[in-house]
Amino acid sequence: MQPFDKMETKLSWVYLINLVFFIIPLFTIRFELWQYLAMATALLIFLYCYFWAYRCNRNEMVKPVVGIVVVATLITPVNYGAIALFAYAGFFIGYACRLQRYLLLMTMLIVLLVLLYVLLGIQWELFLLMGVPVVLGVSLLGRVEQAKQRQRLAERQSADEIKQLATMVERERIGRDLHDILGHTLSSIILKADLAEKLLMHQQTDAARQQLSELSQIARDALSQVRQSVSGYKHQGLTAEVTKLLNRLRDAGFQAELHGELPILDPRRETAVVLALTELVTNIMRHSQGDSCQLSFVQQGKQLQIQLSDNGRCSELKEGNGITGLRERLAAIGATLALEQSDGVTASIQLSLQEQTA
Repeated sequence: MQPFDKMETKLSWVYLINLVFFIIPLFTIRFELWQYLAMATALLIFLYCYFWAYRCNRNEMVKPVVGIVVVATLITPVNYGAIALFAYAGFFIGYACRLQRYLLLMTMLIVLLVLLYVLLGIQWELFLLMGVPVVLGVSLLGRVEQAKQRQRLAERQSADEIKQLATMVERERIGRDLHDILGHTLSSIILKADLAEKLLMHQQTDAARQQLSELSQIARDALSQVRQSVSGYKHQGLTAEVTKLLNRLRDAGFQAELHGELPILDPRRETAVVLALTELVTNIMRHSQGDSCQLSFVQQGKQLQIQLSDNGRCSELKEGNGITGLRERLAAIGATLALEQSDGVTASIQLSLQEQTA
């Protein structure tokens, strides 16, 4: 079971209203100074354990719950309103435990309340008459919250599975498209190239020139088709993809840092930026000998600058086909790529956020 979600954590302050049963006796009964100090100390320790429990997952929640029960037990002889503290322990037990363990622990908690009532000779009859139903009722609220949390977790897992399935389907589509496009195109290019070579051998230059012209057009058409296929690539959004890329770098041994706020881009630009960053990160993982990497997003007016830099040693900066293709892909959305070598390599993408005409 995961920790409480953000909404429940915010409401944790509201739920402290039940402490009124612990606080009222401070104004209706005259205590000694040491008793006031003891109750103030107990309240502070309880609050620490209470918020600690909200930050814990199920397996770790036993420690703050034990702390709450111990504090409530020790302060009960001074202030019978400590029954309210036991109610909070009941809530966390209901939230954290499976049914069998829940029944066991709640039985032990009720037995503890009965023992305190008997051994301390508590004259306040409502200590049990009101306290036991309240503790049990609040513990059932914890059971309800556990069920809600399980449902939310199941819904998130289902949504993640759907996203993963959609991503797999999309990748398979791209793979099929590229296979069909490149398989046919490369076969045509080979035939045209062989034919042009034979024509040149027979000094039929005009015919060979015609074949080479057609070969060039075939390659251009193939490049356009590949871009159209990849442009339909569906990803999980810039934020999710940047997170995955940074995690990949960290898994590879880099200290990866993100600076600036991620922009909101239209789908076409977002896809191009995601693919560009993926290519650049792949290059760093393959070629960089450094151990540190920074990714920054800086927006000034209608201009967005994305920088990805590492501290790897590089004797000579060579741009291969991957960088060439990357420049072409960025040019299609009106962006430019600049590479700079200085104590590592810095790749800068400059993108205009002005709306592009079709």
